[in-house]
Amino acid sequence: MKKVLFASTALIATAGVAAADSGVNLSGYGRFGIGYVEDRANATGLTAATLTTVNGGTTAGVIPTFADSDDAILVSRFRLSIDGFTETDGGVRFEGRVRLQADENSSTGEANSAGLNGARFSVIYGGLRVDAGNVAGSFDNLANYYGNEVGLELFAGQYSGVDYSFLSYTSTGSGANAVFFQYAVGDFAFGASYDQRTIFLNDGLGGTIDADRWDVSATYTFNNITAAIAYGQTDAGVSGVSDPELLVFTLGAEFGDFSGTLFVADEDNTAPALIGTRFYETDGTAWGVSGAYNLGAATTLLFTYGDGSADADLQQIAIGASYDLGGGASLVGGIGRNDCSVCEDSIQADFGAIFNF
Repeated sequence: MKKVLFASTALIATAGVAAADSGVNLSGYGRFGIGYVEDRANATGLTAATLTTVNGGTTAGVIPTFADSDDAILVSRFRLSIDGFTETDGGVRFEGRVRLQADENSSTGEANSAGLNGARFSVIYGGLRVDAGNVAGSFDNLANYYGNEVGLELFAGQYSGVDYSFLSYTSTGSGANAVFFQYAVGDFAFGASYDQRTIFLNDGLGGTIDADRWDVSATYTFNNITAAIAYGQTDAGVSGVSDPELLVFTLGAEFGDFSGTLFVADEDNTAPALIGTRFYETDGTAWGVSGAYNLGAATTLLFTYGDGSADADLQQIAIGASYDLGGGASLVGGIGRNDCSVCEDSIQADFGAIFNF
């Protein structure tokens, strides 16, 4: 289950070598195994195109690109986070992070080279945290947004019906160069983020516009239950056209060996999505649930389901398990089904090992 930043202001002080007041931490994980996607070339052949103006509105387009690939490939990831930090005499903590990551090419199965992403800078004092640069926004940090994701590659989640593009941390790119603010006091936490998103216009001239994108969130934890809500909006970039927006509510709870989450979202993306040569609606309601059950000391069973009411929404249902080997290493696997009105049904599965360091 994805952790949120307010859960610990000492986010990076869990691994590596560090001095009491300043230093550098190295931490991360590696994973490798076998990944299977039914008819992989077609299932992974939809790639994002530039935003284009359609009937007076802006919409995200995707164009089919096909490449020869086996359905089963070797999947892998190496991630190394490099964190530098210092703390003033007054107790203000300054942090900076870059990440080195290498993944396989999910379409072809070939290996990709490792590269550094954009830097994130943080200032922390008490319950206040401010991030700048390559940051995660309110949705990306929202408690229980991701729920219990399934698989070695975390290929399925309760949020699958959401189409809105929100501000998120980028592990393999430069990021949005944005600002995120969060304040936690007692059982409450409040967050907000802002960035300028560049929209490329399909005007034949290479025109672009800067679109403001912002979001806010609130979280409340009581006993073993956490409730969270977030709202975000993006400037549509066209005069007289309503702005795309997303509203999300999540609920998470723990009862002994069982933990579960509930996810509900409402989105308005202004214009339909261009998939292939047709347009499909993306406005509507998305919903999902997920759960995890500790079956003994070392084995955890996982389940997730996500769907939405719009034609282009992706439905996912998956089950999985992990087995703790000790020492920060685990065996992880899952199997699930992907379906939507505009794509072919496909079965996806993976299995392998993951180790933290």
